[in-house]
Amino acid sequence: MSKSAIDVFAHVLPPKFYQQLLQLAPELPQKYPFIKMSALSDLTIRQAHFDGRVKQVISNVNLNPEDYTDPTLAAKLCQSGNEELIELVKRYPAMFVGAVAMVPLNNLEATAEILEQVKKEPKLLGIQLFTRALGKSIADPAFYPVFEKAAALAIPIWLHPVFDERKPDNNIVFSWEYELTQAMLQLVQSDIFTKYPQLKIIVHHAGGMVPYFAERIEHILSAEQTKAFKKFYVDTALLGNHKALELAVAYYGSDHVLFGTDAPLGIAPVGPTKEITAALQQANLTSKEREQIMYLNFEKLMAGDAK
Repeated sequence: MSKSAIDVFAHVLPPKFYQQLLQLAPELPQKYPFIKMSALSDLTIRQAHFDGRVKQVISNVNLNPEDYTDPTLAAKLCQSGNEELIELVKRYPAMFVGAVAMVPLNNLEATAEILEQVKKEPKLLGIQLFTRALGKSIADPAFYPVFEKAAALAIPIWLHPVFDERKPDNNIVFSWEYELTQAMLQLVQSDIFTKYPQLKIIVHHAGGMVPYFAERIEHILSAEQTKAFKKFYVDTALLGNHKALELAVAYYGSDHVLFGTDAPLGIAPVGPTKEITAALQQANLTSKEREQIMYLNFEKLMAGDAK
């Protein structure tokens, strides 16, 4: 493979943004211990392990200002955080190919402005949404304007899981995969792809539980809804597991799977890039399918050629 692979789901924690958020919510390190991982903010650690083979699309870890402050300040924090993401891409051009913008869903006017900025700023490749926001599913009609504008501007959405705070037994092993799966179901049942047929959504962690439960989907849901599940794009962030990757590719198709690792999370010190790359080599895939997953699908998505 002559080109660099593109990791579509790698995370950072912009230092200035984090310090601003800590002033609003000093309990964050105790609530989310993973954000204390040094390689999220100290990018010299990543640089020391960078071998030049995989360039990353960076997005903020699952900390969104809308959960901690009012609409006006949330918008300002997202804007300044996005500027910091842009600066990181410019500072480390060998490692980062672009960034995914934060949006404040408690301020839809500011969210629309950020979407317009993404359209104009080449370093911003899309926006990140979470499976729940403001106590609602991301599929709630309140958020339709975001999907509508993203579709109209041909801006992809990166979908990341968050805990459902109504549940007392959230855990890092299984909960996020369930939340992704549930959000996908809710989006499908809301007919989001019928409303906005040009919409492109990239789902973290290989689409959660969906490939494994494909037959339940087919036999329980309508034919139209079953077909709609195939419209999602998914990444390969499974910490390895070549058989699970084969299942994801078989379900979504090799043209809807993109290389993604969740770096630097999962495996210390800088993430599971080697493990996931090895799993893709072990998987029963053609060389063309591997090329699609490693970079071709990303290139088509960014060029607006993906279907």
